[in-house]
Amino acid sequence: MSRATLSTPLPGVVGARTAKPLEQAFGMRTVGDLLLHFPRRYSRRGELTPLSGLPVGEQISVVAQVLDVRQRQMQRRNGKLLEARITDGTGTLTLTFFNQEWRARELLPGKRGLFAGKVSEYRGALQLQHPVYELFDNRDDAPGAEQLDEAAAKAWAETPVPIYPATAQLPTWTIGSAVGLALDALGEVIDPLPTELRESEGVLALGLAFERIHRPQHDADWRGARDSFRFREAFELQLSLLDRRRRAGLEPSTPRQPRLEGGALARFDAALPFALTGDQSRAGATIAAELAAPHPMHRLLQGEVGSGKTLVALRAMLQVADADGQSALLAPTEVLASQHYRSIVEALGPELCAELNPVLLTGRMPVAERKRVLLALVSGAAHIAVGTHALLSEGVTFLDLGLIVVDEQHRFGVEQREALRQKGSQPHVLAMTATPIPRTVALTAFGDLEVTTIRELPPGRQGIETFTVPEIEMPNRAARVWARAGEDVAAGRQIYVVCPAIAPGETEDDWESEQEAEGAAERGIANVEQTIAELRAKPELQGAVVAGLHGGMPSDEKDRTMRGFASGDIDVLVATTVIEVGVNVPNASIMIVCDADRFGISQLHQLRGRVGRGEHAGLCLLMTRAEAGSLARERIEAIAATSDGFALAEVDLELRREGDILGTAQSGGRSTLRLLRVAEHGPLIAHARELAREMLERDPELESAPELAAIVAREHEAGVLDNLAKS
Repeated sequence: MSRATLSTPLPGVVGARTAKPLEQAFGMRTVGDLLLHFPRRYSRRGELTPLSGLPVGEQISVVAQVLDVRQRQMQRRNGKLLEARITDGTGTLTLTFFNQEWRARELLPGKRGLFAGKVSEYRGALQLQHPVYELFDNRDDAPGAEQLDEAAAKAWAETPVPIYPATAQLPTWTIGSAVGLALDALGEVIDPLPTELRESEGVLALGLAFERIHRPQHDADWRGARDSFRFREAFELQLSLLDRRRRAGLEPSTPRQPRLEGGALARFDAALPFALTGDQSRAGATIAAELAAPHPMHRLLQGEVGSGKTLVALRAMLQVADADGQSALLAPTEVLASQHYRSIVEALGPELCAELNPVLLTGRMPVAERKRVLLALVSGAAHIAVGTHALLSEGVTFLDLGLIVVDEQHRFGVEQREALRQKGSQPHVLAMTATPIPRTVALTAFGDLEVTTIRELPPGRQGIETFTVPEIEMPNRAARVWARAGEDVAAGRQIYVVCPAIAPGETEDDWESEQEAEGAAERGIANVEQTIAELRAKPELQGAVVAGLHGGMPSDEKDRTMRGFASGDIDVLVATTVIEVGVNVPNASIMIVCDADRFGISQLHQLRGRVGRGEHAGLCLLMTRAEAGSLARERIEAIAATSDGFALAEVDLELRREGDILGTAQSGGRSTLRLLRVAEHGPLIAHARELAREMLERDPELESAPELAAIVAREHEAGVLDNLAKS
């Protein structure tokens, strides 16, 4: 019988009855898929799992000892209830079984085993209803037990027991049994990593690593194997990212040479009423050189709130226009697209606008206006297009699309960005984000992009003070918020008030806002509809014009509201996070965020950046009912402690779960990292990147490592890199 390989289908190794639920639950199809399902932790037969603090409603697996078993007649239905208590030596957990008296013969006091099920609560006590379990062999009862020496007994008790990510239908020991069958059937494993690399980095051979991570004899076995797999993951990911960057750089693209005299860019620069910051100048020079190259640019421009990224992007668009090309700026919301369009028109002035004919395209435009815009794009009359997802639709055609600018690029799916790129012949791509990205995330999620950072703020920007307002602990401070708002309105300034929801039980659509809907329908969560009514009734704001803005409004109404606020006709704008990025009203002085604990660090930092953009200093007030010491409160207090977005990005990385940082599933590809954690393993990621770079410099096509080349090809094909980038 031939030995199995990592690509052998599972049914022939573990049987169809086991293979089918493995595929349904975890997408496993091959032996390799199963062996890459690593244990999430390890227990020991002689070491009991702490039972205190088990999460209600979640599936758990614990090692425990049977304390006692009792049966009683059920009062409201026929039959008997068997209750077994298990213990970790201090706390207890009750197992309940209906009409299964035979289990009393198995669950004998003193027996130890693995118990798995969904935690529930009954009369204040934790329990597992109809759990599954696997009892350990009791070495004292085994034949010849008296012959066992002390060392053997100790080894039995201390051998690590893998605990796998499991489901109710597939408990950890079922997965462990399937893994054992796969390991027994596996032949020699071809290792994709070159021998010299493994030896220099202390990485275990792949076959040995699989054996030690799944069947360790000592803790050192699984720890060494885990470290080896973690290195492999970092190295293979960085190799794939750098290979994609290399291949993209080989594609031909139309050079967009800057026109030194008389061009749109030169005239625009001459008319600027201020000097560019040093960071803007350096970023602009880098982008200008790449636009002039015969290969497409792939660059991520990140910067602080208000650092002038859009100006840098506009100058790049003008360079492309000087070379007779077109540029498209893709924004995630209609509000932001309209804001960008108005800002560009204002910045260009009448003469350049008439020459370049910038157009706005959104999904809710009148038919006649849409036709006019489409004709301007296909004929080349419009050199700059600003739009939402509408730019991606099939009917939109460009004469010569030379540059794509994607604002808040993480808000777009891979297919959407690719759809716009396909409208040109290898156009240059400039992705922008106002959410500072920690270096390890940039290396991982955006490792195929060159990164340019703008930290410097334009001169004359006023500072922003930020305060936490705990409504329950400090009701007087909460009341003072609205008095201060009234004072600023009376002084001729304007106020933003941001809520997590539109109306009771109604949240923003995903395409309009990053804010998740979780919990927003609960009673008491601030919403736009009710907040408008409350503010209009407040004595402090009598006479103030209060209006609302959210993603569910018709386009013309949203635009009318934003214009009214920008012109000063509206004093207080109550909004959802549609105003999170890009909105620029210099007269706005206060940002009040209701239920601020419902937002993430980056969102709060973006919201804060909407004020302090003119001659008046900004004030950001974060209202919350979150308890002191909670994670939600910690986020808010981190925002209040610093205005440095890059420092906040690192705090955010530490506070967030890994799945929030990397991994929104798309296209059926693997979207999350298995063992690599960007918050913890930054030095490893950077080291792996350097090793990958050296390998590609020596052997660009990976001819000396064909198995690695195959892995890289599969990663590209499966869209793994794209999945990481949408986070």
